[in-house]
Amino acid sequence: MRRVLIVVILLFVPAVAGAQGPPPPSNLQYFPKDIPRPQLIQRMREFSFALDVRCQYCHAGGDGVSFDGVNFASDDKPAKVKARAMLRMVDQLNNTMLASLPSRAEPRVNVACATCHRGLPLPKSLQTTLLEIVNKDGAPAAVAKYRQLRSDTVLAGKYNFGEWEINEVARQLTEAGKTDEAIAILEMNGEFNPKSADIDFQLGELHRGRKDNDKAIARYRAALEKNPQHPGAKRWLTELTKQ
Repeated sequence: MRRVLIVVILLFVPAVAGAQGPPPPSNLQYFPKDIPRPQLIQRMREFSFALDVRCQYCHAGGDGVSFDGVNFASDDKPAKVKARAMLRMVDQLNNTMLASLPSRAEPRVNVACATCHRGLPLPKSLQTTLLEIVNKDGAPAAVAKYRQLRSDTVLAGKYNFGEWEINEVARQLTEAGKTDEAIAILEMNGEFNPKSADIDFQLGELHRGRKDNDKAIARYRAALEKNPQHPGAKRWLTELTKQ
């Protein structure tokens, strides 16, 4: 009888402790005060996956691995304050701006954290990332970064590695007067898009612009090998070979 009583007590005490549960969330300024805990945790998980970060990206305290010492109520980290602003922005986009669109598609497409972030804490495009590196550290550093990102993140879908994304980087560099840098970026893009006549044509245009006609002719010919009907390449090859 005594042994049975001990077992009952051991079973009953954890049940009582579990019934008490963790303390309710505090300092909720965006979410409703009475939001069910599982629902709140799920929203936090969505943020974590959308930005590819851990909870401590926004929440202060802890060792960065476990939840020990994390102060979820604290607003010490600017990222948490920014997150509230982002949530209100998303609400405005979905409930006001997108809601007013005529002939909106059904089922409706709504903006979420992952729409922009796609696994990045700061949702910078590949264009922005490469341009910043070119301007700070030069084209070789940007090329190296592109190769590293393409190797490490292409399957995750964090960046657009399409041909025209990189062509646009070269166009912006050209407009800024950075021809050498634009050429380096286009040559890199050509490695990953070897069938593109447009990349060769753009390189021909850059070489022609700085009076390097031999390289321009070579690039126009390369473009025509890939696309014999390329109008720009045909025109300028004819013009340059007359000289």
